[in-house]
Amino acid sequence: MPAPLDPNDLYAADRAGLLSDTVKTFPSRVYVPNTESDTVSVIDPTTYQVIDTLHVGHQPQHVVPSWDLKTLWVNNDLGNTLTPIDPATGKAGKPVDVHDPYNLYFTPDGRHAVVMASADHQLVFRDAHTMNVVKSVPADCAGVNHADFSPDGRYFIVSCEFSGELLKVDTAAMTVLAKQKIPHDGSMPQDVKISPDGRTWYVADMAADGVWILDGDAFTPPILLPTGRGAHGLYVSRDSKSLYVSNRGEGSISVLDFGTKQVTATWHLPGGGSPDMGGVSADGKVLWLSGRYDSAVYAISTDDGHLISKIKVGAGPHGLCVYPQPGRYSLGHTGIFR
Repeated sequence: MPAPLDPNDLYAADRAGLLSDTVKTFPSRVYVPNTESDTVSVIDPTTYQVIDTLHVGHQPQHVVPSWDLKTLWVNNDLGNTLTPIDPATGKAGKPVDVHDPYNLYFTPDGRHAVVMASADHQLVFRDAHTMNVVKSVPADCAGVNHADFSPDGRYFIVSCEFSGELLKVDTAAMTVLAKQKIPHDGSMPQDVKISPDGRTWYVADMAADGVWILDGDAFTPPILLPTGRGAHGLYVSRDSKSLYVSNRGEGSISVLDFGTKQVTATWHLPGGGSPDMGGVSADGKVLWLSGRYDSAVYAISTDDGHLISKIKVGAGPHGLCVYPQPGRYSLGHTGIFR
């Protein structure tokens, strides 16, 4: 894998405006998969208007940038396909058959895609280009969901939404190294994100209403930091100082300081809402989140948390992708860049 630009900051390549040569000519867009409409709404972030609607497969869950940044993959979970989008043109291509693609990640060396086959209870390693199966790994948990990778790429940690568990997976060996139960009755872990210094892991928990903090190397039991009801998505600020936590159950966003591991601000959406998945604009000034149960997308100022715009989209918007974003390569999901 490419070495981090800064050994003390995994997100050093993600600074505002630091677009790679691969993506710098791509038009700035927000791609919104609508799970109940089987469409992707395409938003122009300069006008806050939907400019196109792409018809894709059944129940699209996430829009995922490929490792080489050249393709966006729409995860059609119940359609058992991936629909490629060319980010240069915004047009959809021919779907690729992939079973149960709830979510999609890429190993840090770019060789393999990792399909979070939630219903199949598997992690499926595939060739990153052909999508042919290389190895299917039984997850032995329910609802494999989100993940992030260690600084050296040797392992990744996976959340299991429906059994309230975490997995630690050896990237090269493609084997589960360890598993642990989260110490909360009814736990529903969601997004996973590693700290800039690579020492601490954060796991949003929709049932525990906060973020679990743990040492990934030791894989010790996590400690809960309360944020808000229905904690769901995790996004790093462009300066690597803050973690934005979308609290879907109460219509708010918590701002967590990486240095102190404390919540420094809570932004409430006017009239509530259901902020879910998304990403930060290339300049770092706007946090884009889908409104899962409101057929809407929220554009939120990262300066003070005020709502800039609420944009009507299809039904059940989920893992939206802001693209392009800074970074040298993608580890998947809605945009984990290094």
